[in-house]
Amino acid sequence: MNVDGRLPSRRWTLLLAVLLTLTILVLLPLLVMKWDWHPRPVFLGPLRWLGLVPICLGIWLGIWSVTLLITRGEGTPAPWDPPQRFVLAGPYQIVRNPIMLGVLAVLLGEAVLAESVAMLFYLCLVAGVVCWYVVAIEEKGLEARFGDAYRVYKERVPRWVPHLLRKG
Repeated sequence: MNVDGRLPSRRWTLLLAVLLTLTILVLLPLLVMKWDWHPRPVFLGPLRWLGLVPICLGIWLGIWSVTLLITRGEGTPAPWDPPQRFVLAGPYQIVRNPIMLGVLAVLLGEAVLAESVAMLFYLCLVAGVVCWYVVAIEEKGLEARFGDAYRVYKERVPRWVPHLLRKG
């Protein structure tokens, strides 16, 4: 909140979201790898470059998902400026948390690319915090805001692992 009690503007909200994302996906991983007591305990050789696949997919999924929340949901992913409209388009049709899934994919790719066990531990820590937040806070808030529409959505769309083939 601002000094006068108002929420930050959409521009500031997006800037804060970008800074938080860069902290989680760049700054903290660099610190984890710097403090890694076994800098390269796993040797993947040229296979380590396969880590670029989940990094690119995760970035693409995150950008696509955030764009939908802004354009169709008339809000942002930030809890203080949430979407005003329920979004059921793009990746939200096959998984309930595509932004978080994108974050976890990027971290997995970084762990593979860096050949870092410490990064895998960091990934597990972030995944645990994300799971707790989604279940304990986010889903309850979405149910309160969108009611039955969100409850039906929860029954039909999985939280983390997408159903790529729809049952006829």
